[in-house]
Amino acid sequence: MKDHSLKLSILNALAETKASSEHGFLSGEELGERFNVSRAAISKHIKGIEQWGVDIFRIQGKGYQLAQPMQLLNQQVLSDALNTPIELIPIIGSTNQHLLDRVDTLESGTACIAEFQESGRGRRGREWVSPFGSNLYLSLYWRLDAGMAAAMGLSLVVGVAIVEALEELGVEEVKLKWPNDLYYQDRKLAGILVEMSGQAGGAAHLVIGMGINIAMPKETQGITQPWASLMEAFDGELDRNQLAVTLVNTLNRVLNEYEISGMTGFVERWNRLDNFLDRPVKLIIGPKEVEGVARGINEQGAVLLETNSGVEPYIGGEISLRGKR
Repeated sequence: MKDHSLKLSILNALAETKASSEHGFLSGEELGERFNVSRAAISKHIKGIEQWGVDIFRIQGKGYQLAQPMQLLNQQVLSDALNTPIELIPIIGSTNQHLLDRVDTLESGTACIAEFQESGRGRRGREWVSPFGSNLYLSLYWRLDAGMAAAMGLSLVVGVAIVEALEELGVEEVKLKWPNDLYYQDRKLAGILVEMSGQAGGAAHLVIGMGINIAMPKETQGITQPWASLMEAFDGELDRNQLAVTLVNTLNRVLNEYEISGMTGFVERWNRLDNFLDRPVKLIIGPKEVEGVARGINEQGAVLLETNSGVEPYIGGEISLRGKR
């Protein structure tokens, strides 16, 4: 694994300077002396940090400054606040893959969190754009003793857990889109990816990943649909470490509830948060399109659509739900 420690130390120094003085700069010479490297090495590492999606100002005679304040995640803060294991790996390929590679050795409820994903992914193999420090990239391992069949609808339960965690922190008006997205004002705020492995008749090993936009730069490239950031829905300063802790605690609690009650205990909770409830929608099922009015979900986790034929359930990994324009 490539050593990013010097880049992270430089970034932490810039973040602390930005926090203590809105107009504070650190020169290449100051940074070089602090970390015992040349100014040329500092310049090279600054360019590497910028490749993570971090915007840094350069002014000759003054040095370097973060364009925006940045609160970095802290392993000690996270570990002290949680009763379940959490691993902070600032630069990672994919938090989901990191856990998937280790399911045989993990305690149920173990989490992995990152500042930047080099190979973040969403559903159907799509890339998940992951600029450094702007968002939250978190995955959690869960052992489901009831087996893989019992995992049907799990992404819906996870969506409920995330919104309830955000509500606990004072974030309002976040909604759910079937089957695995969070929305704010009809724009995508977060995505959920549940991946699983296991043998028939045995326990299911689930890795639940989420990417939540917190303060995504407006100029972020590679996103093709309208998106929102959490700061739009929150009046105040959001602590990213507290957000991670609240999410992990809420997920552990809700997943335990799911093991006891299944989907039965979550239908009303999900429907309360349905972004498209009672609105005209279009279901994309491969080459087929079905138009109707969304009527929530049922106890199997299927989306209910009212058409001329009545209310019918639809479920399946390749179904895409879109608001009708």
